[in-house]
Amino acid sequence: MAKNLVIVESPSKIKTIKKFLGSNFEVVASNGHVRDLPKSQLGFSPEDDYEPKYITIRGKGDILANLRKEVKKADKIYLATDPDREGEAISWHLMHALKLDDKKVYRITFNEITKNVVKESLKHAREIDMNLVDAQQARRMLDRMVGYRISPLLWAKIKRGLSAGRVQSVALRIICDREAEIEAFKPEEYWSIEADLKIPGVKKNAVAKYYGNGSSKQELTCKEDVDKVLKGLKGASYVVKEVKKGERTKKAPLPFTTSTLQQEASKVLNFSTSKTMNLAQQLYEGVEIKGEGTIGLITYLRTDSVRVSEEAANTAAAYIESNYGKEYVDPSNADQKKTKRIQDAHEAIRPTDITLLPIAIKDQLPRDLFRLYQLIWQRFTASQMSAAKYETTSVKIAAGKSIFTMASSRPTFDGFTRVYVQKEDEDEKSSFTGTLEKGQTLECAEVRPEQHFTQPPAHFTEASLVKTLEEQGIGRPSTYAPTIGTILGRHYVAKDGKNLIVTELGEVVNRMMVEAFPTIVDINFTANLEALLDGVEEGTVKWKTIIENFYPDLEKAVQQAEKDLSEVKVADEESDEVCEKCGRRMVIKYGRRGRFLACPGFPECQNAKPYYEKIGMPCPKCGKDIVIKRTQKGRRYYGCIGNPECDYMVWQKPTAEK
Repeated sequence: MAKNLVIVESPSKIKTIKKFLGSNFEVVASNGHVRDLPKSQLGFSPEDDYEPKYITIRGKGDILANLRKEVKKADKIYLATDPDREGEAISWHLMHALKLDDKKVYRITFNEITKNVVKESLKHAREIDMNLVDAQQARRMLDRMVGYRISPLLWAKIKRGLSAGRVQSVALRIICDREAEIEAFKPEEYWSIEADLKIPGVKKNAVAKYYGNGSSKQELTCKEDVDKVLKGLKGASYVVKEVKKGERTKKAPLPFTTSTLQQEASKVLNFSTSKTMNLAQQLYEGVEIKGEGTIGLITYLRTDSVRVSEEAANTAAAYIESNYGKEYVDPSNADQKKTKRIQDAHEAIRPTDITLLPIAIKDQLPRDLFRLYQLIWQRFTASQMSAAKYETTSVKIAAGKSIFTMASSRPTFDGFTRVYVQKEDEDEKSSFTGTLEKGQTLECAEVRPEQHFTQPPAHFTEASLVKTLEEQGIGRPSTYAPTIGTILGRHYVAKDGKNLIVTELGEVVNRMMVEAFPTIVDINFTANLEALLDGVEEGTVKWKTIIENFYPDLEKAVQQAEKDLSEVKVADEESDEVCEKCGRRMVIKYGRRGRFLACPGFPECQNAKPYYEKIGMPCPKCGKDIVIKRTQKGRRYYGCIGNPECDYMVWQKPTAEK
């Protein structure tokens, strides 16, 4: 019988960890949190010194009963929940729920689920870190206060089913502020002039851009400015005035953090933040690999650290040297090892074994899982490689009194780009090829003036919103995906392609939050709260001090808002469907499973039916509308709205052309 019990969070880790630890260890899962604040009430009060009242989460009774049985059999218990605040809190809750005070209990953490790391963690077992637990408790209570005190106000003043959140409300405000900037934007005119020049021995014309008149740069703001320049160019010779050569180095990118992984996966793979995190969780917890069994392919996915362990850096250096050559190994890594660096709690996101190439396991992974693993592998490998080097040439060309410029960049050493090229670097282009010398005269094929207008700020995408939240210090790695999921799920924001667009409902909610709770949606205030929570984690701030200072002000603001705020009704969106029971125009409503059509005559008429988005094309079989549908697993397909009478369906979007 196993003498040691290891309790992890996720059941999918059990098989992997059990294989590493052997028959003396039993591994069981808590399936996440086992205790929480009660759903039916706030869960704490000022009269009880803000002491939280925890209860067993509904549905966790059987899990706890099984855990208690295993606890009785074991001599030593290892709490191996995730290595962050949330994981520390789950371990603490397990201590209380399982009444482990009289047992030998140890807290262990591992940044990656590999044999060496899991076994090594047993040698570094410790007590539960109450600073981490208190930081989680404070965050949970702050979120509960905002959600439970403000959400009912939104129900009363706008409509039921809405919610407010400490981080989500700030994220919504950031998006609304950007929308306001876009609406208020006034485009300004500007012009550019390009000259297509022929370089001897080069087929493609070089593109030179107008710089200015003489030594200073000139902005072309109107047609009159352009006409003056063009007049001076008539009959002018294009003579190379100056050729400057230089060298540019481009450093390797840092390995991924949670934020940068979400951003790059969005740009390169077109993944949503939630999809990226779900796939990364699978890669971390373990994937079945032939000959290896179930192994964790990446390190822990919730991190804001770019640190890499010395062992991982050494392994990467050896791999890079043997596969690409010694010159490709980043020499600065060796210098860093000589100096003592702060050891943050986590490492960057990296592959657990750099020698396990993505291509070697491609046929064993689902497509999206493979693509994400490949992205993480490439980014980490590149981060340990030397810089790329380029020879740069900048040229000034005189044409009459006007100066044109051209630039070229030629790689002399590919460095990390041998493995990984970032999305933005793919667009870098030289304006000419070939060699030029001072005094050389070039033939001009064409001069092209072009009118432009300044563009408004871009709409937020999931990637750019995550970047902004991180830069402003709002939320933490574990909160980005749930925050975006909430504002989309509540229909405060809708997606138009990749862009996040505020809905009418989102605008109304944001306006009310800004008016009644300006502090809650203030970016600096929210960032300061995050810094205070970090202080709790470090042991420099007492968690109840934050709660005691926050709650009374919130309570006062809620009571004032109940008196001052007027009701705002957001009308349901009308559809072109007519209710077959009473003849009214049906409206689009939102339920747990998404949109559906309902009769506005409720409760007299209770007719409701599924909502399908039309694509504007008739069914080739029966002539009715083709609509977007989804399978039970969520895969999109296109089918006739007349189903089941008409069975037309296709996976690809149909077109009118044959």
